[in-house]
Amino acid sequence: MAEPVNLNRFRKQKARAERKARADENAVKHGRTKAQKSLETARRNKTLRDLDAHRSSDDTDA
Repeated sequence: MAEPVNLNRFRKQKARAERKARADENAVKHGRTKAQKSLETARRNKTLRDLDAHRSSDDTDA
């Protein structure tokens, strides 16, 4: 005779696997690589440095 199967455990494992698959798809669709994130940060920092370099010394808000 076959061993009994816990249907609740089977159902939960299936749901967990489906959620993981959906999360992996979304990560591929919407995620960015570490290199892309660091490039964006470097560009943002350079833009801020360039902007600060163009400010004159009498533009203080004090």
